[in-house]
Amino acid sequence: MGQDRERALIKAARAGDADAKDQLVASCLPLLYNIVGRALNGHADVDDVVQETVLRMLRALPGLRSPESFRSWLVAIAMNEIRGHWRDRQSAAIPVEPLATGHDRVDPAADFVDVTILRLGLSGQRRQVAEATRWVDEDDRALLSLWWLEAAGQLTRAEVAAAMNLSPEHTAVRVQRMKAQLDTARVVVGALAAQPRCILLDDILAGWDGAPSPLWRKRIARHARGCTVCSGFGSGLVPAEGLLVGLALV
Repeated sequence: MGQDRERALIKAARAGDADAKDQLVASCLPLLYNIVGRALNGHADVDDVVQETVLRMLRALPGLRSPESFRSWLVAIAMNEIRGHWRDRQSAAIPVEPLATGHDRVDPAADFVDVTILRLGLSGQRRQVAEATRWVDEDDRALLSLWWLEAAGQLTRAEVAAAMNLSPEHTAVRVQRMKAQLDTARVVVGALAAQPRCILLDDILAGWDGAPSPLWRKRIARHARGCTVCSGFGSGLVPAEGLLVGLALV
């Protein structure tokens, strides 16, 4: 959609045009699902968070001053909903049998990494980067979802900073820290996928349940740094942002 048409659509929707609202929502959904889906990694509540973001956007739209700021404003609303989702999870009572009830679990059928790989046909190092996102700390997942879209050319750094409610300088620091995690995770993914796998790593993994986590990222990375076999998986890696340039929305 061209910028002039988008501005006209936003103005019409802001003025109450029902058809314009429907078109605006339809145009926003791919971006919102990419942001929320990657931040929550396919959690069962992704649809609910996207829906609430859309509802809040529509309720607040009459007060939007500048159509030019619509996208950064929308992304900020999505970030607030994601943070609210995490707060609700942290404050909710823990079920007696969380594994049996299935609460607060990622839906295997909706795993956003698998969806990304399948729909975009990712292979090689692009696929590796997508798989590495599973290992990023939860506190950095919202930033990861925005940075991914920035690297793909879907968002600007200014929009990322505004959505995170951070200064450009602080955003740059946070991005560098998150990218360091992602680079470490790429080594982890490479070591785990090796055929045959390092026998010393197999010994370390004896107590692992197979689920990516920050704790196991650190353990596997620590092994890789001191292992003549696994340390090689950090060589020849193309910078992640270079791999994401031009990627479409999922």
